[in-house]
Amino acid sequence: MTGGPETMAAQGIDPELLRLRESIDNFDAALIYLLAERFRCTQRVGELKARKGLPASDPGREARQITRLRNLAIDAKLDPDFAETFLAFVVKEVIRHHQTIAANLDAIKDRE
Repeated sequence: MTGGPETMAAQGIDPELLRLRESIDNFDAALIYLLAERFRCTQRVGELKARKGLPASDPGREARQITRLRNLAIDAKLDPDFAETFLAFVVKEVIRHHQTIAANLDAIKDRE
């Protein structure tokens, strides 16, 4: 999209469409910031797990989270399959980060 709302309105784009797109853009920005904060928190979890020698993944917690988020999705009238797929993507990335953190901690310990 090029130009601001005034330019697009002048080009004949429906003002309601512009307002909706602006709201979508705001939601997208909020999602990015929420994901960033979530990953900052899971980074700390990964560091704690690595220091305590805990595994990168916790299948029991992951299963409980899937159930919880599917129920939240249903309550929110969001497709629970989509919510589960989204969560699985996020969790996979978190586990990858935790494995990297643990490997880096092991490398540091090996050098000591």
